[in-house]
Amino acid sequence: MNFEVFDKKLKEIEADCEIVLIVNENLTHRWIEGGNEFEKYGFSGKSEESLFLPHKNILYYGCKTFESDEIRCSVSNAFKVLKKMKYNSVKIGLYTQKCPPINARALVEGIILGTYKFDKYKSKKSNLYIKNIKISTEDYNGKIYNLDSTKKAVNEAVIIADATNDAKDIINTTPFDMTPAKLADYAKDMAKDLKNVECFVGDEEFLNSENMGAFLAVARASSNKPRLIHLSYKPKNSTKRFVFVGKGLTYDSGGLSLKPSEYMVTMKSDKSGAAAAINIIKAASRLELPFEVHSIIGAAENMIGGNAYKPDDVLKARNKKTIEVRNTDAEGRLVLADCLDYAQELKPDYLVDLATLTGACVVALGEYTVGIMGNSSTLKHSMIQSSLKSGELSGSLPFNKYLKKLLKSDIADISNISSSRYGGAITAGIFLDNFIKDEYKDKWLHLDIAGPAYREKEWGYNQSGASGAGVRMCIYWLKDFVYKQSNVHDEDK
Repeated sequence: MNFEVFDKKLKEIEADCEIVLIVNENLTHRWIEGGNEFEKYGFSGKSEESLFLPHKNILYYGCKTFESDEIRCSVSNAFKVLKKMKYNSVKIGLYTQKCPPINARALVEGIILGTYKFDKYKSKKSNLYIKNIKISTEDYNGKIYNLDSTKKAVNEAVIIADATNDAKDIINTTPFDMTPAKLADYAKDMAKDLKNVECFVGDEEFLNSENMGAFLAVARASSNKPRLIHLSYKPKNSTKRFVFVGKGLTYDSGGLSLKPSEYMVTMKSDKSGAAAAINIIKAASRLELPFEVHSIIGAAENMIGGNAYKPDDVLKARNKKTIEVRNTDAEGRLVLADCLDYAQELKPDYLVDLATLTGACVVALGEYTVGIMGNSSTLKHSMIQSSLKSGELSGSLPFNKYLKKLLKSDIADISNISSSRYGGAITAGIFLDNFIKDEYKDKWLHLDIAGPAYREKEWGYNQSGASGAGVRMCIYWLKDFVYKQSNVHDEDK
């Protein structure tokens, strides 16, 4: 899909079709022609209501507000209306109130995210005929905005949305086709095509040499051996170091604490944190961010077998803490424990892990919201603010000393599950906190993406299946650090 930006009036741009968003049921919109037809066809301009006039090649679509995520949703839905029509090009104006680049970015993200399709395993592929998107910098009041800043925003949006869709591809790929070794190969191939990016892959022998006993235990029963993937983006004159850690369970059967059969379906999505971490690197490189960014991925399968790790086992983690296993389906935190310890040796300024960690987080926040945990309220707030800009939903879950006590073990330093069924998302986060050194406590965030990472139904501009959760919010978060560093104001973004 090709995006072009013009500092021309919308009516001066040639295209096969035009999309007009109707905001707040404002039927006096400057781009509306022949308003008397609205009454004829019963169109009132309400949110999510559409009217296509084929004789004029115009699609009108109701949009609730000019907020960025409403623009994303509305444009995405408008393209769903047009997807079977054989138009080659579509034009649209710039919908904005105060910050043109932000809404230009949202416009493009909505189109790319909303038109994503995963048909790798389909014998018959579906096609989107629209190839060219023409964007006018004219807003709904007739003002023409700066061409260069709008072009920059559009280019950034393409990079961010493409990275998100690439994460979806990884997650939607079946366990047979995306084993730990194949995920490592994917990361190595990706790194070859990116500027200032390198990839190291550690095999089972490497994990043994690093004393990653918790990670190795999870992977023990699988014929597909584990991999530690370390992607690094190192631009010249970097001013900060960010490290992302992704849970990469390419499949999770639950181990000997076997999942019921209906819960095993969709467990290919347990690599969503890894997919996000990999594509954060891709976006960081393509955006040429001025920070050093690392992604550490623990890739493994949690399977059953005669040599599987067991409830009642005691494991020794990389940091020498011992862990009593009371449930082998609480495996992601074991892999992350060793990967987080490894990641801290990079001396990060900020450390973030992403994981489909707990069903309890879905109970707490619902299917669409990322749970954010950590020890610094300021840091948690910064991620929440960035997630709002990106369109991803997030909520903060608080640690407390009483829940911490529920992880006590009588025979080891810590238990891998809580002694209570309540507060499971938080106790999982507290478990990880036990593997964060004191000097990094206030620099670390835990993102539980279990809710939005994979849904078997469409929502917003997300299709059934993977959503690429975590990619956009983390890239927007990194970009916010760029703005703070360069003292750029919101209206210039």
